[in-house]
Amino acid sequence: MKHIIGGKPAQGRAPVEAPAARIVEVDAESAGQRLDNFLIRHLKGVPKTHVYRIIRSGEVRLNKGRTSADARVAAGDRVRLPPVRVSDKVQDKAERPAPAREFPILLEDEHLIALDKPAGVAVHGGSGVSFGVIEQLRQARQEARFLELVHRLDRETSGILLVAKRRSALKHLQDQFRERETGKTYLALVPGAWPANKKVIDLPLHKYLQEDGERRVRVTTPQDSDGMRSITLVKVHSHLPARPLQGLPAMSLLEVTIKTGRTHQIRVHLASQGHPIAGDDKYGDFDLNRRLQKQGLRRMFLHAWRLQFDHPASGERMELRAELPPELAAFLSTGHIDA
Repeated sequence: MKHIIGGKPAQGRAPVEAPAARIVEVDAESAGQRLDNFLIRHLKGVPKTHVYRIIRSGEVRLNKGRTSADARVAAGDRVRLPPVRVSDKVQDKAERPAPAREFPILLEDEHLIALDKPAGVAVHGGSGVSFGVIEQLRQARQEARFLELVHRLDRETSGILLVAKRRSALKHLQDQFRERETGKTYLALVPGAWPANKKVIDLPLHKYLQEDGERRVRVTTPQDSDGMRSITLVKVHSHLPARPLQGLPAMSLLEVTIKTGRTHQIRVHLASQGHPIAGDDKYGDFDLNRRLQKQGLRRMFLHAWRLQFDHPASGERMELRAELPPELAAFLSTGHIDA
């Protein structure tokens, strides 16, 4: 059953009664946030389409006046939230929150958390995933007034993930990511010998949906109006000799730095050069992946290894590193990697 906002309830079990309209005062930590994001945070479980609908209809008021989704709220603003009825299905979900979970911490202070995300965990719920890192972290730290993702990592990717603990830190860090002032370097294992002179991949990427609705990305041409310029820098970190008895080719461990943060950028760029990431189940060599699984590599070998950024409060240039997780380090060690 879907959420219901006004109108008659859908057929089936009766919906949970809606609360009355309420007024929420914007606190200092929320200052500067877009109104739509502010509402999504306060109207838990309500679909985004409904949030935008009640803004357009004028049911949401900012300081008693009509407003728009992209309006920025300020400390002390008063936001009217209209009555919203939520179905029993959503209510049941709200009563079964994400399990509390802490993650390995690389750095934490009063402004931010840098954690080491394991592979196989989404950064947030959505698209068939009930919860992710941020929901679990909020459950583990219910006393925290503010916890928001600064950026994202693919579910299959491990490594450094930043979470802001203050609105000001979130804005400062996201500005750095948007202006390409951060240094994001990943470790990726690919089959074959990566050409030493192939240091820059500058190819636009195009997002599309497959027939089953799954999101994919492909390299396109500069003439494609839907293509987005994407730049990836590649450096050979070390080499892994061939393992003929296991049917495995020689491989290259790469340091991959992204200058743009497009969806699946590293995976698609490396695959476009004939060197797909080992274990990649979307863009990889599926036959090779089966052989790799037999040798213990049961995930994609992509790890957010190093991150450089300016601290949002002190301005100090920070450099964090997350060492390879045990399952990736073990695979390399069995192959006698050579520098």
